[in-house]
Amino acid sequence: MSSKVAQRGDKYLGKNTKDPDLGWIIGFLFVVSFLGLFSVVPLRKIMIIDFKLIYPSGTATAHLINSFHTPKGAKLAKEQVKALGKYFSFSFLWGFFQWFFSGDGNCGFASFPTFGLKAFENRFYFDFSTTYVGVGMICPYLVNVSLLVGAILSWGIMWPLIATRKGKWYGRNLDDNDLQGLEGYKVFIAIAIILGDGLYNFIKIFCRTIFGLYMKLRTKDVDPTNGSSVSEDSSSQSYDDRIRTQMFLKDQIPNWVAVGGYVTIATISIITLPHIIHQLKWYHVLVMYIVAPVLAFCNAFGSGLTDWSLASTYGKLAIFIIGAWAGSSHGGIVAGLAACGVMMNIVSTASDLSQDFKTGYMTLASPRSMFVSQIVGTAMGCIISPCVFWLFYKAYPDFGDPKSQYKAPFASIYRSIALLGIEGFNSLPKNCLMLCYIFFGAAMVVNGVRDCVGRWAKFIPIPMAMAIPFYLGGYFAIDMCVGSLILFVWRWRNRAKADAFAPAVASGLICGDGIWTLPSSILALVGVKPPICMKFVPRKQA
Repeated sequence: MSSKVAQRGDKYLGKNTKDPDLGWIIGFLFVVSFLGLFSVVPLRKIMIIDFKLIYPSGTATAHLINSFHTPKGAKLAKEQVKALGKYFSFSFLWGFFQWFFSGDGNCGFASFPTFGLKAFENRFYFDFSTTYVGVGMICPYLVNVSLLVGAILSWGIMWPLIATRKGKWYGRNLDDNDLQGLEGYKVFIAIAIILGDGLYNFIKIFCRTIFGLYMKLRTKDVDPTNGSSVSEDSSSQSYDDRIRTQMFLKDQIPNWVAVGGYVTIATISIITLPHIIHQLKWYHVLVMYIVAPVLAFCNAFGSGLTDWSLASTYGKLAIFIIGAWAGSSHGGIVAGLAACGVMMNIVSTASDLSQDFKTGYMTLASPRSMFVSQIVGTAMGCIISPCVFWLFYKAYPDFGDPKSQYKAPFASIYRSIALLGIEGFNSLPKNCLMLCYIFFGAAMVVNGVRDCVGRWAKFIPIPMAMAIPFYLGGYFAIDMCVGSLILFVWRWRNRAKADAFAPAVASGLICGDGIWTLPSSILALVGVKPPICMKFVPRKQA
């Protein structure tokens, strides 16, 4: 990024040369991460028992847990654990082997020009990442194909064409990583697609939520003896459902605990957050906490209907509103990004806890125990997550750089959203706004077509998935498509075995590669560098 853009960003960010304070980050998470848990507790009976929301992920998890408690399920679980351990070891050792050749900079198997050097320059290559291969085995085929289509459309067609307009659409002296240059097209067109997809799904799911809520309230029966509403006569319930309902209602969490906890934590947060992030004022936080329970309920209800959490959409909305409210002269970018973190924490944890309540309902687990477990897990995350971030930040000096191994793409995208909200469209290069309008509208149209064609939608790419490689490139999409290909061949040869063991194999590949980052980060921290740099250059430079 050029110094001009960096200075412009630093003016709004209040950037200095000091490293991030780990204690302040942990404190920030502790005062904002528990509100979503308390906000949804009073509504658990309404959503799980009265409305009988599906919560597909929670239900699927419950069926999986219940299956383990059968003789056949227990035997299968043991075999799955063996498969997970086997591929975990392979993935870990493969990461260890690759480390020896990674040298400094763009070296090693992760920079292997699989399809040639020209394709490598445009980020089309297979980087031998077992993580992305494993993710590709888990994700639906359509998601992986959508990623590849987005990579071909952007890095294969659009960016090379826009690069030919250098000197006309943007300055000839600008670096490709400058937001005023080619990087601006990559980031803001990706944002336009994400916002278009997010807005469409927000409107669709919000309307479905309101309609579903209306229908549930309308169809609820009223007990004539006391006027109380009941969702279903207990005599018409199956024996299993009656036992589940009794267990779910037996171990209750008092509403006064939930309301009192929310008010107490909100009060502490309103007082402390402005001291942690000076650009965020107490009245910004107060307004968010007044609105947050309603948005948390909407997100939890919509997640119960569709299994789709719109936490990122609510976060982007907070960026624009709070950022514009604070203004560029009062650190609007930092205020907007902090508000995004607060809002996403609340609405995402609300939907996650609702999913877990559904799992607990199906498995006869105590709601109170699940709530306490969520609090303990959230507290652990408030400490572990900043420590992991600090480890990456210290071990990899180029952490977050677009050309580094760890690009942190959404950090750049969200910051660019905040910059757009503060500066408006004046920061965009020539014709970028027109392209943003086109792709914003295209994302909404494609989603509309997908909803209209029924079963044929499985052949139409998903705009949100297509947007991600617009910024990152196609390398990870290729890895994920390799994972899809492995799964497809496996299912073709033995579908039953593939369905039973593919999730375990994929999890082993992901976890092994992920765990290897810990010792590799420690080696980097103590100054131990890989001994070999395996790099490929054109023959004329050899």
